[in-house]
Amino acid sequence: MTIQTLKSQNLILFEVISGSKSFGLNTPTSDTDIKGVYYLPREQFYGLNYIPQISNETNDEVYYEIGRFVELLLKNNPNIIEILATPEDCILYKHPLMEQLQLEDFISKLCKDSFAGYAMTQIRKARGLKKKIVNPMAKERKSLLDFCSILQGYDSVSLMQWLKANKIEQEQCGLIKVPNAKGIYALFYDDSNTLGYKGIVKSDLSNEVSLSSIPKGEKELGYLSCNIEGSSKYCKEYAEYWDWIEKRNEERYKTNQEHGKNYDSKNMMHTIRLLQSAEQILAIGTLNIKVTNREELLDIKAGVMEYDDLLQKADDLIERIEALYQTSILPETPNEEKAIATLIAIRENIYR
Repeated sequence: MTIQTLKSQNLILFEVISGSKSFGLNTPTSDTDIKGVYYLPREQFYGLNYIPQISNETNDEVYYEIGRFVELLLKNNPNIIEILATPEDCILYKHPLMEQLQLEDFISKLCKDSFAGYAMTQIRKARGLKKKIVNPMAKERKSLLDFCSILQGYDSVSLMQWLKANKIEQEQCGLIKVPNAKGIYALFYDDSNTLGYKGIVKSDLSNEVSLSSIPKGEKELGYLSCNIEGSSKYCKEYAEYWDWIEKRNEERYKTNQEHGKNYDSKNMMHTIRLLQSAEQILAIGTLNIKVTNREELLDIKAGVMEYDDLLQKADDLIERIEALYQTSILPETPNEEKAIATLIAIRENIYR
């Protein structure tokens, strides 16, 4: 089933313009994001082909089945709460049945964890992205050999340097573990290449060293230390970095490069907006998603503020949110029984 199917079969119950345009944060280059709610044809809902969510390839158009929509409302999911709180000028279509789902029936103290919790996730994401921007990784991938060294008295030297200086091929080396010494190996060398040594690693992609059978009487050439943990950490960061390079939004990256603050400014703008939404919900018991501080948020998006100042702003908002949580008269959680009864009533009306 596709979005076109929803429209051609008149299955849509609610359709809104979401994102920056609904928040009042759109600029001439902003995309138009569409969100909505639909119901399934009777045979699909009652059969085995239940489809909870449908989106287009770019995920800028997302529609939720009515049951899934209510389920996420009960969790105070920020994206779903914002859809229900969409201002009138951004509502493209609203079936009369949707009037039964009122924002005040779902707003609760859960918003502290859902909105502020998600914002903190975004802050951690922004910190990780800042690290990627500030510390680019070379395209040439290091091998496990780069995380090995040769012990020399009270010091050590890089294995790669040692191999080069001694004109030794790693493929002609053999290793055995040193008992009770984690990551330490005795290294042997077969200059005749007749002893069947397996080398230090099998290939550049190896994530562990190779062990060999060493004939009795052979003399070790030295002792090798292998930092397996360091190599594993590097491989994870390397994969994440180049996956980010491949998938990153080039326009956003260009903006981040232009303002020179080395953080994802759009991400931080939405982080601050989410925290301000959580503060609003706990303070007045509802949510108006059209922002009243457009210029401030757009300045954040443009990279006007320093990164540390934004983190301090976020910390201050979280402190106020915690204080409001203690005095808020909102219920701890939405009334699940009422929400389910409403959902059943909507479905009975649809399938009658």
